[in-house]
Amino acid sequence: MLRIEPAGLHDLPGAYRVCLLTGDAGHDATGIYRDPDLLGHLYVGAYLARGEGTQLVVADEEGVAGYLLSADDTSAYQAWAEQVWWPPLRARYPRQDDGSADARLVRLIHEPPLAAPATTPAYPAHLHIDLLARTRGSGLGRTLIERLLTELRSRGVVGVHFGVSGRNTNAIGFYEHLGFETLEQERWGVTMGMRLG
Repeated sequence: MLRIEPAGLHDLPGAYRVCLLTGDAGHDATGIYRDPDLLGHLYVGAYLARGEGTQLVVADEEGVAGYLLSADDTSAYQAWAEQVWWPPLRARYPRQDDGSADARLVRLIHEPPLAAPATTPAYPAHLHIDLLARTRGSGLGRTLIERLLTELRSRGVVGVHFGVSGRNTNAIGFYEHLGFETLEQERWGVTMGMRLG
């Protein structure tokens, strides 16, 4: 029985696992990275540590099977992460120059990608969503997104954006069906968004 619950720090191990198992454009990235925590450090941990906005997990009898993590104000989130989240990780993970997949993620810890300044005024919120294969096709993705949009509107947030790998064509089609539009084409994929006001 799948259920949606507010996410907390107790969900960190399960959410990190989901991030790894979906970290290759929606597919299992376990064989790509030596350190299984790096993806979670980049895309999950800060949201649960900060504990603001809408943070949700999908859970079943096997544990955490998905999540939707968000920040209402991307600029404020990035400033908080720069002060609180990144410094201890930078100390733990010095820059690497071995050309490995891990080294590319460590570089992002030291140089986290920032939202384009042109994006944040109209689309100040952002989200990350990942679901394990056993949850897909159940309508949970739509349910999570619709719940987030409702909560963002109730808090007066005027727009939301997120990035999608260009290899994840199924996800891009799903978001377009929900009414999101492409804001920017990037080398790695697309930035998509929706106005809420």
